[in-house]
Amino acid sequence: MHQKPSLTVDGIAFQNDQLILIKRKNPPFQGHHALPGGFVEVGETVEQAVVREFLEETGLITKITRLLGVYSSPDRDPRGHTVSVVFELEVVGGTLQGGDDAAAAELFKLDKLPKLAFDHETIVSDYCTNAENAQSIRAEMNRHEQ
Repeated sequence: MHQKPSLTVDGIAFQNDQLILIKRKNPPFQGHHALPGGFVEVGETVEQAVVREFLEETGLITKITRLLGVYSSPDRDPRGHTVSVVFELEVVGGTLQGGDDAAAAELFKLDKLPKLAFDHETIVSDYCTNAENAQSIRAEMNRHEQ
């Protein structure tokens, strides 16, 4: 039988200018911090999955603001080859609390992040680079409009 990678999602969102992370309750990386996310269920879109997983793990209701990227390194998850579609999310409701397979949901300043599970440090770094580039582009556009 042909082996296939598993499809996962991760969400990156902020509350009070701090990154929302979960502390993993289960292996792999039990006790480590990670972006909220998980496996896409059969019959579910990646967009539905990231909103569902974020709610289950953090208690927060979110909406997607943009696609950040796709992460597909075969060794990104010790359980096997997973491909993660990562979205930037905006919190629109709920109360921050760990749930499902998250022992806790916590807020962290970007300059004080703990060591992150999987390839989530790379994802956060990519997010920061994209945000800085977008800010630079907006500043440049504003400068030319004056």
